[in-house]
Amino acid sequence: QVQLVESGGALVQAGGSLRLSCAASGRTLSSYTMGWFRQSPGKEREFVAGTAWNRRYTYYADFVKGRFTISRDNAKNTVYLQMNSLKPEDTAVYYCAASVSTYSDSVDRFQSWGQGTQVTVSS
Repeated sequence: QVQLVESGGALVQAGGSLRLSCAASGRTLSSYTMGWFRQSPGKEREFVAGTAWNRRYTYYADFVKGRFTISRDNAKNTVYLQMNSLKPEDTAVYYCAASVSTYSDSVDRFQSWGQGTQVTVSS
């Protein structure tokens, strides 16, 4: 099982940027599809972005297209989420997750999860 640790969450003003990191240990990330999810108080955890294990494609939730970018550095065993043009509604705990599936955008198809990092966007 791969262990995941997120970092980079912070308080930022609307319109600002953040880059989240997800460092893996125990297994190499190159064989996993990786995803970012987020969860706000009182809401279900939702998919944000994913990158297939073969690096052939990335995919995003509609509400972040054009603003967020997911990337991976297999040499560093790390996945990133670059977030630009942040909005107050992006406020949430952001989670990194790993899946053995080729394509996954639902919570139940990811087997390993990090502890989350808080992102707060002020208006």
